[in-house]
Amino acid sequence: MGVVVPRRCLEWLLGLYFLSHIPITLFMDLQVLLPPELYPAELRNLMNWYCKEFKDPLIQEPPVWFKSFVFCELLFQLPFFPIATYAFFKGSCRWIRTPAIIYSVHTMTTLIPILSSFLLEEFSKASGFKGLRPETSRERLTLLCIYAPYLIIPLILLLFMLRNPYYKYEEKRKKK
Repeated sequence: MGVVVPRRCLEWLLGLYFLSHIPITLFMDLQVLLPPELYPAELRNLMNWYCKEFKDPLIQEPPVWFKSFVFCELLFQLPFFPIATYAFFKGSCRWIRTPAIIYSVHTMTTLIPILSSFLLEEFSKASGFKGLRPETSRERLTLLCIYAPYLIIPLILLLFMLRNPYYKYEEKRKKK
């Protein structure tokens, strides 16, 4: 009983993470790829507000490499979100281990260049960037804080899948 409660709490938190990721991907992230006409004015306005408020250069003028990450999010991650939501809310679904490991490693890998660009990229007018840009360390740190959970939570998921004895257990299959 003592080990089950913390595991179930973490499973519920992961379920909420994946559940919340569905509308974020559909209504925000995919605006980078899909034609604006597909989105109602309210969602386009929300994206415009976000870009003005947080000066996110990757959303304002997405480079090809960033669009490729969003395409992978559409193709691979979005179908996984409802499956992971179900598995973690239901709990005790050992079959989610391998897909969760793949998801977490993939997501963490995409976050490295994203976070690095916020830290190291030159977004000056001289570099050809036309949009609002993070000009201060505080603005860059704010962007890091917005994106960091998408690195930290997959890291927690990866460690949970690799280290939790319940998920590490492998059933022995009977030989015929």
